[in-house]
Amino acid sequence: MSEEVGVPIRAGNTQMAFTNALLNNRRLIRSVKNPMDKCTIVSVFPKEIVEVKHTIEPGRFIIPSGTYEEPGILVVGSSSWWKDIDIDQPMLEIPVSSIQVAESIVKDYCNGMLGCDMADCMPGLFFALGPHTSLQVKTNFKTELENAKNRQTNWFKVLVRLADSLWARSNNNPLVIHDDMRLAARALNFNEKPWLRDFQAAELKPCKFCGSLRNPLYPICPSCKAIDSDNPLSKDIKFAV
Repeated sequence: MSEEVGVPIRAGNTQMAFTNALLNNRRLIRSVKNPMDKCTIVSVFPKEIVEVKHTIEPGRFIIPSGTYEEPGILVVGSSSWWKDIDIDQPMLEIPVSSIQVAESIVKDYCNGMLGCDMADCMPGLFFALGPHTSLQVKTNFKTELENAKNRQTNWFKVLVRLADSLWARSNNNPLVIHDDMRLAARALNFNEKPWLRDFQAAELKPCKFCGSLRNPLYPICPSCKAIDSDNPLSKDIKFAV
């Protein structure tokens, strides 16, 4: 069942399609959406997620940060895209079910994350059919929550190992450590990691002998091997005889 209208009922459904329709005074054929078509995205990832889908409307989704004890919840409904058949024909609204929307949000976000294998190591996200509150999720989806937590813990461990490797290979350059790696270390209580310190305190500065960028926390320049006598660690340097 569909409804044919001369102007759009609401702005936003794939903004480009609406803009073109308005400029060309084209008709739009609207689909009747199912108000019961809902899914709930659940997050135990301790960071807010903003996911944008440019080809559908609504297409901007914000998943609040969550934990295993208090998961973040986002209920999504169906979205739409517009089929442009011909310039002389009305544009047809094609609905996208909430299952497709929720699955796309979870998979597309996780696929782009470093160290994620979409199986045993990935951010703690999943979706469930129907609208649910945080309390209902904790009560009815205990197994899914536990699995999401375990997958996320595995992913955090991968990020920490990668951070250790990058830190060593880059001569302790704080710029190679991604914020998600610091987030993972804090979540795992690895607070002793040297790269977990505020990277602003270890901002790279030019060496006064050769001009190359170096970490001012260490007394020896990795490029020219000059010793910075102003660094308090320089007095402890001993040379092999």
